[in-house]
Amino acid sequence: MKPVNPPLFTEESAERDAAWVRAALAGDTNAFGRLVEAYQKVAVSTAYRLLNNSDDAQEVVQDAFLKAYQSLGRLQDARRFGAWFLRIVSNLSLNARRARRSAGRALVDGQQGLDGVAEAADPRQATQGPDRRAEGRELQAAIDAALEKLPEKQRMALLLFSVEGWPQKDIAELLECSLETVKWNVFAARKRLREHLGEIIAD
Repeated sequence: MKPVNPPLFTEESAERDAAWVRAALAGDTNAFGRLVEAYQKVAVSTAYRLLNNSDDAQEVVQDAFLKAYQSLGRLQDARRFGAWFLRIVSNLSLNARRARRSAGRALVDGQQGLDGVAEAADPRQATQGPDRRAEGRELQAAIDAALEKLPEKQRMALLLFSVEGWPQKDIAELLECSLETVKWNVFAARKRLREHLGEIIAD
């Protein structure tokens, strides 16, 4: 499992965000720019994990920042800007997934990096033969298909916790649920993945 990252939402970040939000509402455009700088990376990473496509992730994040800027005055607690904004990113990402499915667009194979350049998950993959690379693509495609079958909150909790390394407390704030609900969603998602994939991801 990927090591858990430091908390995203802390007292320090809450106070910082609140100050920037108040300044932005007062007309300081640079203040909102600081919020963009603070959350750009984690927003793109979150969108990418939900969309599995770097171009779509970048577009969603741009839309999310615009929506956040336009809705900033309706944010009830400026200290909670981070969780509020990442919920916007998550909701727009899930909407984009639905639109993509309804339009019949093919899923990418999951090996594309955030910069849009195809990259191997393991450096040794570059020296593998075509048979091994094909096996890797087939495995990734099977995992992607299994993830598609998960309920949205289970998929999001699993990806953010197991892949992105988010602390469960931050996931609970993002999903607006209890810590126990996050733990259950991660457990249930893993169980359902094993049911879909059989021995492929067996311990």
